Amino acid sequence: RQIKAGAYLKIDKNQIPKRASEMPTVLNKFGYRFFFFSNEGNEPPHVHVEGGGGYAKFWLFPVRLAHFRRFNTKQLAKLHTLVTDNQDILKKAWFEHFK
Repeated sequence: RQIKAGAYLKIDKNQIPKRASEMPTVLNKFGYRFFFFSNEGNEPPHVHVEGGGGYAKFWLFPVRLAHFRRFNTKQLAKLHTLVTDNQDILKKAWFEHFK
């Protein structure tokens, strides 16, 4: 299975929330932290993932890689599986957080 990313998104460091309450962790698995940015409720449901020096963003419906940095193909495949396997948990957390 080939993993394709969307266009690379340049992130302005001044727009990244600095307080943990602005980046609620939804799930921790295998050294990866799955979280939301609280200022992104206007986007379609998605989750951010960081761990092992890498970062990725996945859309939740359908599960699809939006973009990533410093993850290899094997890690991206594992993350895709983790997001898919936990899609119901992530979906529930998204709608609870952004209601």
